[in-house]
Formats: sequence, C-alpha cells, structure tokens
Amino acid sequence: MASAQSIRHARPQSGRFGRLCRRARRIDCFKLVEATPRLHIMKVPGLRSSYEKVGGIVYFGRMLDKIRLQAAGRLPDGYNVGTKVWTWFDARCTRFLAVSYEELAKRVLAGATDEEALAWCFEHGRRPSEEDIEIRNEFMTKRGWHDSSSAALAEAKRLRGFALRDDIQTAFEFHLADESSDEMSAS
Repeated sequence: MASAQSIRHARPQSGRFGRLCRRARRIDCFKLVEATPRLHIMKVPGLRSSYEKVGGIVYFGRMLDKIRLQAAGRLPDGYNVGTKVWTWFDARCTRFLAVSYEELAKRVLAGATDEEALAWCFEHGRRPSEEDIEIRNEFMTKRGWHDSSSAALAEAKRLRGFALRDDIQTAFEFHLADESSDEMSAS
C-alpha cells in the first residue's frame, strides 16, 4: 500500500475519486485519503444487481445468488443473508412471497434454477398480482430515500467512504456503487 506521504502528493484529476474531490470543496480530500486505512474493490463475481428482475420481481435473483455464493464460500462477510433481521431484503422478499427462507434455500441449493425457485414460491406461498409486484418493486428500489432507513443508509455510506456521494440515495444505488468493479471504497 502506498504511504500517506505518497498519496498526499497524488493529485486526483480524473476518475470517480477526482470527481468526488471536486465536489467536496470544503473538505481536504487528501486528508480523506490519508484517513482511509486501505482501499479495495468490493466486486463479487456471480452476484447480480438488486435491480435485476426474475419473473418481474426485483432483488429475488440477487437473494438466490447470495444463497448460492454463501454455500460455496464465495460471499464475503458483511452481506445481510437470511431473515435474522426483519428489515433485511432477504426477509422482505420471502415475506412478500409468503415462503420460508430456509425452505427456499434448500430448493436453490438442490439445484433449482431461478425460474424453478420462483415457481416453487408461487406454489407454496403466494402469487402476487402484477400490481402487487409493481408496488413492491417501487418500494424496494426507493428504500433508503427519505424513509425510515435513510439514517442507516447514510451510516453505511460513511463507513464505505461514500459519504459525499450525492448520487447514492437508495440501498439499491449503494449496492451498485459498492460492487462496481471500478469503484474504490474504504473498508
């Protein structure tokens, strides 16, 4: 890793960090970099975007990816997996479909495709109407924007070095920024 002294002399002219520094006129960006213990990329191969839909439902495919990646030992620590916390997106998704997360995970780990897993959910839980799906998708894609989770999102942004990123207003946008292959963030 480069020393703080060598980082101090590097002038961010381009790229996302350069844009971040230009936006942060009142903050000494070099102090921001020096305070960062290390920089890393949080790209997880095989983990799709929260926005990607399966059967018209956002996030469902990402939840299945997390189940598969965790079982294979390839999901880094720090991902909210399962239904331990009521507000985690896996919990919200399985409640929406009225199925047990554990039972769904068993099906997925037994080799079910995304479509087969969703069909199982419809058969053993509920089949939401198109309107239900639209309302839920809108809720999920806007989670963190002026709602009860805004403070948690702000704290997550701060911890990842994104506090000054005004373009990150929702949890889904945070996922994109956090997992973009060219995005660097603080650990």
